Amino acid sequence: MTVAVELTAGGDLRMSAAVAERFFPNGVLVPLRRGPELWLLPTRGAAAGGLLLKQRNAAGDRSVLVRESLGEEFSPGPREAAWDESQGALRVLLEALP
Repeated sequence: MTVAVELTAGGDLRMSAAVAERFFPNGVLVPLRRGPELWLLPTRGAAAGGLLLKQRNAAGDRSVLVRESLGEEFSPGPREAAWDESQGALRVLLEALP
């Protein structure tokens, strides 16, 4: 199953409320760059560390600043992401969609 996320020019990763609730129910994640992908690993809560997902609108959509994990070279825009059950991570392909 793939879901849509978006990278902004400022380095924020945006996701819908449904995606955030499904994969990050505690509202916290750890971003990890793995080659051409950004892996988003959920944690058990803020006490376990990680980055807090911020609510960005009344619909409950979320964003998190992942710029430090992306490095200097990334292009903003929509991306596909897929949940990897074996790794317990939402894997975001960093290449821009055509």
